[in-house]
Amino acid sequence: MAQTESRSALTKPIILAALCAGTLDIADALVFYGQKGVPPARVLQGISFALLGRKAYSMGEFATLLGLCLHFLIATCVAAVYVIASRKLPLSRHPFLYGGIYGCAVYVAMNYIVLPLSHIGSRPTPPLPALLNGVIALILCVGIPTGLITRAFERSGQR
Repeated sequence: MAQTESRSALTKPIILAALCAGTLDIADALVFYGQKGVPPARVLQGISFALLGRKAYSMGEFATLLGLCLHFLIATCVAAVYVIASRKLPLSRHPFLYGGIYGCAVYVAMNYIVLPLSHIGSRPTPPLPALLNGVIALILCVGIPTGLITRAFERSGQR
């Protein structure tokens, strides 16, 4: 019974953080690239590109939906790492500090480990506006909300 309660105590903050961070992060991407004239479907197909390669752009709605699903899968993994790490480290004491640091770590991991291993491959440093948006979005849309949600669950005794 204790294992089921423990799993539930992890599942709730992970799911909430993943939904919150995933939604905020994709909203940022859609607005940022939308201002540059990139349609939402193309942004989501760009996520699918990492898995499918160039054919993602010719697969229409399937690649668009797959991109959205992959985005939320990644958000769930990112949230899970933070929530589980918070059980061993005092991350919830300073969610703005540690969440911000975590957002930066996610940026580095995604851009220098995950994406180079995908169909996207290694790529040059993006132009400054895209770089700043990417880092700031992961701090404000992913790291800090995940930190705050983790702290809220710990304080409510649902940990």
